Formats: sequence, C-alpha cells, structure tokens
Amino acid sequence: MPIHKHPLAEIFGFLTTDRGDKANRFRTHRLCPFNNKVPNCTKDKAKNPLGVCSIYQDDAAVITCPIRFREDWIIADDAASFFFDDRATWSSLTEVRMNDSNGKSAGNIDVVLVAYDKSGRVSDFGALEIQAVYISGNVREPFEYYMKDPQGRASMDWSKEPNYPRPDYLSSSRKRLVPQLLFKGGILHGWGKKTVVALNKGFFATLPSLKRVSKADADVAWIIYDLKLVREKGQKANRYSLTKVDEVFTKFEPALLSITTPSPGRMQDFVKLLQEKLDEQL
Repeated sequence: MPIHKHPLAEIFGFLTTDRGDKANRFRTHRLCPFNNKVPNCTKDKAKNPLGVCSIYQDDAAVITCPIRFREDWIIADDAASFFFDDRATWSSLTEVRMNDSNGKSAGNIDVVLVAYDKSGRVSDFGALEIQAVYISGNVREPFEYYMKDPQGRASMDWSKEPNYPRPDYLSSSRKRLVPQLLFKGGILHGWGKKTVVALNKGFFATLPSLKRVSKADADVAWIIYDLKLVREKGQKANRYSLTKVDEVFTKFEPALLSITTPSPGRMQDFVKLLQEKLDEQL
C-alpha cells in the first residue's frame, strides 16, 4: 500500500493540494513554470498535455518530466561549473541535434553549454543530459480524474485503482540512460568533451556503484537532485524546489561499463527453470 494515496506530487508545477490563485491559473491554462520552450506544458500531447511533473514514491517526489529539471536553470549553473572555469562567458542551447560520422542523427542533446570569447566565437562546449524517470502503470487516468475537480480531488485516494503509477528505474536506465551514454556520450568522449548527467536522487541510487575520480580528472559529472518542500515568501502553500544534493565525478568508459554490465544470477536457478519447462514439454 503506497504511503501517498494520491500518486501525483506536482501537476503543472504545483502540489495537488495547492488552492492558491497562481496554482489555479497554471492548472486552468495548462502552463509550465519550468522554462519549457513555450509557456504551456507540451508533455505527451500539445493540445491535451499530461501536466504531471513528479509522482510519489513512498514519501519522496520523483521527477518524471525532464522539463522539471529546468527550474531557475540551476542545472545550467551546476553544469557550467564542471565544464568551464569561473572566468568563462557562456550560454546554453537546447535540443541540439548530433550526427555521427555517417551523417545520421545520434539524437538531440538536451542542453549544450557553450563558452565563447569576446568576439562571440565558440571556445568550448559541454553536453548536459537530463534523465527523468519512466513510469510503470497508468498516470494519465489519475491525472484526468483529478483535473475534472482539482478542489474536490486534491487528496483523492487512488491506492486501490489498478495500474497505480510508480517509478520504473530499470526501464529508465536500460531504455534511456544507457543509449544516451553509448551514442551521444560516445561521440562526445571521442571529441574529448565532457558530459553532465542530471538525475533524481532515487534514480541514481538504483545505479551500480561508480568508481569516483577527482573533478579535474573526470569526463562525466553525475549531478544529483531532489525535490525539497519549501514555503515561498508570501505564499500560503508549500511548493517543491529543485535542490542539488550530491555530485559524483567519473571517467567515461568505467562508468559506462559499470552501468551496462549485468549482475548475473545463479546459473543453477536458470537450469532448474529449463528443466521444469522441458519436463512440461515432454
């Protein structure tokens, strides 16, 4: 039984229990407070967006939308401190396409931080990849149910409904993180450029242990964030605030090897399963 009977932590940037004018305005107009490319939320469907920024896992809020990490562009400042020295002048570019040696797309880099000189010419750059968490179960159903009556369903009990939404960390690493590191990360490493991976505290905790190196020797910085409840000045309701809780520095190839190498179970158990299936067949 989940601790939070309401599975959704933030909708359009605000707690489901927030009845303030600002929260109501963002819900009514389906706005995004986290620096989306347009004022509105565009997650899943532009005309009928899935405005869920984070869901609950036990007593913690887990970020499920990559745009949620853009709060006040804290992630850009943190990444720049890894890529460049304090004197650098830099800017950030979003959704930058990367091609391989055959001219085929290796995907878009979430954010590229670009350092430039006094003439505006690029002098250095680094890639910032944002890793939100996939969801198992159905998140749109409780979202749409809540949106029909946000005031009356602010503390709704969804715990007995089928397909209760939960973070799917395994799919998040296998289907998104690993391909990102293999293709885009591999190209950047081949160029001798650094990568920052921004991810949620709960997600990082599910990854294999990574061999740490000093910041000066690192190719990859894993910057770990959590959502902390705060009370903004002049506001009656709490809000979640993106907060950096740790940073881990690694070399590229050892980190990739750690994440992509499975931990094998006992072969005897697999042989036992084969025997059972063979017996059934015979």
